[in-house]
Amino acid sequence: MADKHDCESCNFRAIYDKNPKSLLGRLWRWHAGWCPGFKKYITSLPDDLRIELAERYRIKKYTT
Repeated sequence: MADKHDCESCNFRAIYDKNPKSLLGRLWRWHAGWCPGFKKYITSLPDDLRIELAERYRIKKYTT
């Protein structure tokens, strides 16, 4: 059974997508940098999608 990741439909992530400079947006970005759930989610993606998201969210450790 595959793990279900809520990261794709996360309301917190949507706040960042709408306004990255907002307090909650910046808080999500900080959280995404160390969150074990987000790490599991992003590393489960195909390479092209993982790199695209890593670049969008400026998380360099997932771009390679």
